Amino acid sequence: MSEQPPASTYKKLIPLQLAAIIFLTVSGGPYGLEPLLSFAGTHGALLLLIITPIVWDIPTILTVLELNSMMPVTGGYYQWVKRALGLRFAFYEGWWTWLYTFVDLAIYPVLFISYASFFFPGIEAYKIPVCLVIIWSSVGLNILGIVPVGKTSLILGALVLIPFVILFGVAISGFSGDFSLPSPSLQGLSFNSIGMALYTVMWNFLGWDNTTTYAEEVDKPIRTYIKSASIAFLLIFVVYFLAIVTAQQSGVDYATLNDEGFPVLGSIYGGYWLGALLSLGGMASALGLFSAVLLSVSRVPQVMSDDDLLHKKLHTLHPKYKTPYVSIIVCACIVSLMILWTFEELLIIDVTLYGAGLFLEFVTLIVLRIKAPEEHRPFKIPLNITGLCIMSLLPVTVYCIALAAAFSESGGTIVPALFALGTLLTAELVWQFIQWEKQYTARKTKY
Repeated sequence: MSEQPPASTYKKLIPLQLAAIIFLTVSGGPYGLEPLLSFAGTHGALLLLIITPIVWDIPTILTVLELNSMMPVTGGYYQWVKRALGLRFAFYEGWWTWLYTFVDLAIYPVLFISYASFFFPGIEAYKIPVCLVIIWSSVGLNILGIVPVGKTSLILGALVLIPFVILFGVAISGFSGDFSLPSPSLQGLSFNSIGMALYTVMWNFLGWDNTTTYAEEVDKPIRTYIKSASIAFLLIFVVYFLAIVTAQQSGVDYATLNDEGFPVLGSIYGGYWLGALLSLGGMASALGLFSAVLLSVSRVPQVMSDDDLLHKKLHTLHPKYKTPYVSIIVCACIVSLMILWTFEELLIIDVTLYGAGLFLEFVTLIVLRIKAPEEHRPFKIPLNITGLCIMSLLPVTVYCIALAAAFSESGGTIVPALFALGTLLTAELVWQFIQWEKQYTARKTKY
């Protein structure tokens, strides 16, 4: 039998490929941002689009870069929390993130159906089989390895961005008259509308930590992550800003934009051909997001199984491609059961679960600064402990406002919010079961 080559001999991601994966993991283009104008209106949309990334994303990105520079290892955030807070909270982190990602992954096939309806108006009737084809095609790609996912992400990322570049160009060339941005204001908006607008922006800017779970599969990970995350953030923000401004200047009805998506803007500015191009971009976005996010989440159960928190089979690597194919298949099976929720319900559940795990990462950052102040950090946030605490309060505050808004009115937002909170509580229940099972196995072995 021939000896398998060491992991170091396998191809690794380079900065441009990682930037493409980060872009697709976090964003995938403005697709999914359409509800913002319906929730926040003309005067609130840009205000929340500018403020939310500052208080929600920048602290998160800085935290991820510092912790990843200390520990660029497979499992990323799970390993960071385990070192700082112990195995119990690491399980919380892994469990919450695993569950949140199932919800997140379920959103993308639903979005694919939405944009495909531009070409096939009756495709909603075939939602389940189409979604299943998307899910299991991505499984096959992920089993082939991280580099095929990276190369595919470059292609899909281009397919996402090119239609918007054309849209922006057509919109600018056809513009005549005085250009002015609407004055920023949240006046007249209900608390629930503000909360849903926050959820929309937060969801379109989350996932920076997900891209660290495969750090050992990245070439020169510390430098590459800093460079790739910076490129991705600037690209995402600029594209989002231009997309919202273009929508505002078009005079489109916001309810129509919410229902039909950005392809309706293409039809307004360029006719059917541009609407079709944006629809294709939306379909590419959904496919790219699914593959990129599945790549990150499949590494979490792999490392949790190493700590006897999940079944050892989840760590089984493919004999040829060295990918955690059992974990990938299990994740896809669970996601296949989640596709019946609506987009708005998935949005609330998704952000609520993600925010809880993110809170543990901020605590981890502070604890490791206290426990290991002298440890080498190639990237270090230029703040002391007090400054880190204040920085961490910013995203936590936004999270609490959005969650409180979901409970502020009776209606469709309360049920998914309650479901999300109940799901968070399952972490402790499963942890207790794991401890009981270990004790039972130890007693049985002893006697």
